[in-house]
Amino acid sequence: MTAAPDRGEPAAVPERAFPLIFAERVSDTAAFYEKLGFTRHSRNPPTGEPTYVGLRRGTAEIAVVNASWPADQYGGTAGGQGLRFEMFVLVGDLDTTLEKLAADGTPRLRGPVDMPWGERIAYVADPDGNPVALASSTHTA
Repeated sequence: MTAAPDRGEPAAVPERAFPLIFAERVSDTAAFYEKLGFTRHSRNPPTGEPTYVGLRRGTAEIAVVNASWPADQYGGTAGGQGLRFEMFVLVGDLDTTLEKLAADGTPRLRGPVDMPWGERIAYVADPDGNPVALASSTHTA
């Protein structure tokens, strides 16, 4: 690629990929992921009810978008009435995280189970009912 006149070298494209979470209630779903340590870094539109919220947690990224996104962008559907995805999120302390989410009314789909590979895993539902696996290590430091 050649540089544009008076603009210098083209900027390198960052290597990144992230899932889109289709949600009926974008704000509520984004707030749920904020409880798991994600922080908002972008939203559209800038004011009013968002149709897109970008979130980060360390190097992990997700975007919560309105369920109409596929139809608006390319004539697709967001998966009908069934599950749209399953998210897997590592947390520092699974039991404490589950207690905090339960206090906020987050539905628990399955209680904690110690797995033979060294993780403790439980399932909760996001505000749209999609399953979210929460896991923490059972290995001691």
